[in-house]
This record gives sequence, C-alpha cells and structure tokens, in this order.
Amino acid sequence: MPVLINACSTEWGWVGIAVSADGLLATTLPRATPDDALSPLLRRWPHAVQGSTPRLTDLQRKLQSYFLGEPVDFRREVLDTSHATEFELRVWSCVRAIPRGEVRSYGWVARQTGSPRAARAVGRVMATNPVPIIVPCHRVVGHNGQLTGFGGGLVMKRRLLDLEAGSPGEVP
Repeated sequence: MPVLINACSTEWGWVGIAVSADGLLATTLPRATPDDALSPLLRRWPHAVQGSTPRLTDLQRKLQSYFLGEPVDFRREVLDTSHATEFELRVWSCVRAIPRGEVRSYGWVARQTGSPRAARAVGRVMATNPVPIIVPCHRVVGHNGQLTGFGGGLVMKRRLLDLEAGSPGEVP
C-alpha cells in the first residue's frame, strides 16, 4: 500500500492525515484549506496518493469530534513507528497516557521514560512529533507550568488545552 493522504474538515480547519499499511504516519494541526493541510505531507511523501481506508475514515470522525470539544480517546490509534527511535517510542507512549484535561512537565515525562536528565531531549521529541493530537504533545509544559514551544504556536497550544478544559497550573 502506498502512503495515503487525506484532508479532514474539522470545526477548527483542515487536518491532514498520512497513513501507511503499518499505521498512522502523520497528522497536521488545523489549517485554513485542504491544500494547506496536505502540503506538508506531500513534501515528506511526494508520491503519496489521496485516498481513504475504513481506519482513516474512523480517525477523521474522531478528529471531527475532538475539535468539537468531545472527549475522544486516540490511544488505540496504530502508529507507523518504523522510523522512530526507542527513546521516541517511550516518550510517545508516556505522553499518550496523559489524561485529557491534564498536563505534565518535560521533566516528568523524562523521569517516566527512565531518562530523568533528558527533559530537553523530550522537548526535541515533542517538537518533531509527527502526529499532534494523537500524541498530545500540547499536554507537555515547562516545569513551572509555563506553556513552551509548540509547532502550532503557543496560542494553538493554549486553545487545545482550553478545549480539553485543562489548566497548566501546578505540574507534577
């Protein structure tokens, strides 16, 4: 199966999705148009084909519900992890377990993944997260609860946390 891409219309804009036979490869944060949502995926996979599968259709429905503010559990989404390092896999797994409406610090994630001195490395993994929302990197904040680095910008990070009724406040 070639890499399939599709754009999903949500309440917040268009989300691009890329899948392989092994699972979800990438998502984009909401963009203004379908072309805007698909362009970063096409840059990465220039031979991708626009198409759909039942799994992709199910993910689109979940994303639409998520951006309407409904609680959605993405933890069962199968990721294509063929290009991920062991550290990335540990970080993604840890971050996927952060409950909706809660936040954790980069240091907390580092400690949970067995690398207590790797908060900056966790930050790098979050900065290159190929599947935002599915791996909810917006739920990871600075040690003092401060919103820091986010590919979609801090305004988007705040909006996502607000959508989930989260508050950075005290962070473990």
